[in-house]
Amino acid sequence: MITRFRGAEQAPDGGRHPRRLVYAAALAALTLTTGLVSASASQPETSKKIPQLSAAQPGTLAECTGLAAFDFGTTTIARAEIVPAGGLTNAGAPVGEHCLVQGQMNERISPVDGQTYAIGFEMRLPVDWSGRYLYQANGGTDGRVAPAVGAITGGQLENGLQMGFAVLSSDAGHSGAQNPLFGLDPQARLDYGYQAVGTLTPMAKELIKAAYGRGPDRSYIAGGSNGGRHTMVASTRYAQEYDGFLAVAPGFNLPQAAVAQLWGAQQWASVAAATPVTGPADLETAFPAVERQLVADAIIARCDGLDRLEDGMVQNIDGCQEVFSIDRDVPTCAPVRDGTCLTAEQKKVIAAVFAGARNSAGEELYSSFPLDPGIVSPGWASWKFTSSIDSNRDPVSVGFIFSSPPEDVSMLKDTLGYALNYDVDTQAPQIFAADGVYTESAMSFMTPPNPTQLDTLRGRGAKMIVVHGAADGVFSSDDTAAWYRSVDSRYKKKADEFVRYFEVPGMGHVRGGPATDQFDGLGALVSWVEGGYAPESMVATARGAGNPGGVNPEIPASWSADRSRPLCVYPLIAQYKKGDPESADSFKCENSNGNGNGNGNGNGNGNGNGNGNGNGRP
Repeated sequence: MITRFRGAEQAPDGGRHPRRLVYAAALAALTLTTGLVSASASQPETSKKIPQLSAAQPGTLAECTGLAAFDFGTTTIARAEIVPAGGLTNAGAPVGEHCLVQGQMNERISPVDGQTYAIGFEMRLPVDWSGRYLYQANGGTDGRVAPAVGAITGGQLENGLQMGFAVLSSDAGHSGAQNPLFGLDPQARLDYGYQAVGTLTPMAKELIKAAYGRGPDRSYIAGGSNGGRHTMVASTRYAQEYDGFLAVAPGFNLPQAAVAQLWGAQQWASVAAATPVTGPADLETAFPAVERQLVADAIIARCDGLDRLEDGMVQNIDGCQEVFSIDRDVPTCAPVRDGTCLTAEQKKVIAAVFAGARNSAGEELYSSFPLDPGIVSPGWASWKFTSSIDSNRDPVSVGFIFSSPPEDVSMLKDTLGYALNYDVDTQAPQIFAADGVYTESAMSFMTPPNPTQLDTLRGRGAKMIVVHGAADGVFSSDDTAAWYRSVDSRYKKKADEFVRYFEVPGMGHVRGGPATDQFDGLGALVSWVEGGYAPESMVATARGAGNPGGVNPEIPASWSADRSRPLCVYPLIAQYKKGDPESADSFKCENSNGNGNGNGNGNGNGNGNGNGNGNGRP
């Protein structure tokens, strides 16, 4: 049995409707299941003034090739060389001259599986340095050292390296060839979960000192998906090491989300056209693109005008869940499916999946999801119908990385069968289990301990921004909203003094969907940390044809290619006032009843030097 804390009550500041099956990623669940939280944890002193951190000071690279001899514990440097200006480009613009350093730490041979493991890393150190360090937390099951350029979301017009950050990227302690069976090694599990970040951080700061003659003035960690999870884990485990935290689409309850994916595959299979299901194409027949468009159109018809403008977007995500009914607003087939209706059985499955995974006793396994027009996205379908059954994502993550003990390796031969026959009653509790070999459960090593207790972060003057798309197909924005409400409750409705949450209507997992998915979260974070400019909103733009930074093919033809909208501090929403319907300037961030504060320009375009250009609250 998996014990969860239900957080569905109506929040006085405009939280989720009580009919929505959401829960808080909260103290109670971790107290009961992992023992990580003390029931008598002291409440924070919210009256204590939060210190203001000073701005980072620029510097110039003093050493590069000599870093090949860098000496720090078990660190081995394999490469240290200058990359000339223009050697890399981003969004059509050249990246400045910088030093590329590659190496590894903690090489060892596993006593469990005999594999050689190490924490591989890359650092890029700009010649013209801002005085800042950025840990680029990577996604998926890691296993690859991505280019350390400080790219957090797709199509980012200016990455961290261009902003002058010294950037680190890592494989989190295993290679791609070792995915997913690195989960057989207990230490590799812990490195993936949190210890690689703790191991690499002091090394990176010393390497920066060797390169510039001094350590970083300000340190940041940022990432999307699993990288967002890394960031949220660091906000509790390594809050003393970082000044700013940017988490996008954070899978901070990743083991539970992966279990929910397997459960979801079973629900889809029950109404799929092919019996038995033999692959993703069969599973998608349960809810194919034409029927997802039908539901999306019905959502828009019912909810588009809630923000006072019919523009093909649903800004009032919470309000939409209250007024939209899949039973009432989508025609029921009688009896033939032809793309203009859903069967009664389909409606039940769709409602169940969005309500959230449950075991046979009705106990929650993971969060609900909001119904959002972004379900039309191929990315949403890929998460639901492909990742939930294939050999690269959820079945192998659950079986080899998150279960204690792990499954037999023979499971790799039939991940579809494993997913469709997974027993949530008897197998799901293994993500909370530990034993003599696997001494930490997945819910211990993967999730933030004490996720709502951010006293160290707050007390240092550090800041945190969290962003989540409403149409995320794997990690639920309901889960993230519930986490934020729990944080806000703990800090006596003053959490926005140091952490702010933004939801992106229509956006899928990290990026994409019919959404304005391009925003400068890193710049806004720097402006807040170093300048005191709390972001009241962030401007987000679409990436239609002709725009730099990569094109989002899911932007509707009726939108302007550079449509912009304000992303509002939760629980405020963007409400249309007057003016150009394609411009964020025409919207204000308000409560859904029309009251509130903030404005469409916000502070989303911080320029990385601590001087935000919005009118956030200093």
